[in-house]
Amino acid sequence: MKYIQMIILAGSLALAGSACAHEDHDKGVSFETPKDGATVSQSFKVEMEVEGMKVHKAGNPVEGTGHFHIIIDGDCVTQGVAVAKDATHIHFGKGQDETYIALKPGTHTLSLQFADGHHISYGKDWCKTIRITVK
Repeated sequence: MKYIQMIILAGSLALAGSACAHEDHDKGVSFETPKDGATVSQSFKVEMEVEGMKVHKAGNPVEGTGHFHIIIDGDCVTQGVAVAKDATHIHFGKGQDETYIALKPGTHTLSLQFADGHHISYGKDWCKTIRITVK
């Protein structure tokens, strides 16, 4: 009898663990295109996605919303810090979820950062970095 209870307990723990793992994937940002490790032409399309929040234009912050920023060859922005506005930090304050980017040939990183209406970063949990090769 104890053996059967142990099997049931182990199965329950496995299911609980997979539910927790699934929850972690239900929030955050991602690149629909390009994918991590992709080789792209010098001008390429980028499609951005978010799960767990809604895309909203920049301006007055609305709880549960934000907009995208792409950081070229840079890291995620610390939570609570404003995303810089320069040549390597592209802002999508109108709520855009796709764009075209042109880069010189070589290996690059793209960090997709989600931030509130005032461009204040939601931090690493709302950032995804991929590596691409531009041919």
